[in-house]
Amino acid sequence: MDANAVTLEGTVAQVEPLRHTPAGLPLLQFKLAHKSVQIEAGFKRQVECEVNCVALGEAATQLSRITAGTPISVTGFLNRKNRMSAQLVLHATKTDLLKDTNHGNDEQSRPGEGEG
Repeated sequence: MDANAVTLEGTVAQVEPLRHTPAGLPLLQFKLAHKSVQIEAGFKRQVECEVNCVALGEAATQLSRITAGTPISVTGFLNRKNRMSAQLVLHATKTDLLKDTNHGNDEQSRPGEGEG
């Protein structure tokens, strides 16, 4: 089983300072806040989560210029935080800046709200 691919859109919630691994690779840790509406078993489900992310190499260097609140799309893979931890981290291999900060969270499409 080799499939391990994730794409997630959201806003940067937190960015740590750029640092380097012992091997000299640039490394950047950040948190991605995601909000959306997904369909599950035929019902709309409000989804909100904050995901720990890490970028290495050129991806880390490019991301080091972003600030909290920046909307981005992150593509990468999941791995444990370290070999002693079960906590998952999204390893960003590709990132794209987004213009739309709504992320499918259209307030007007919720039934029962704004009616009266």
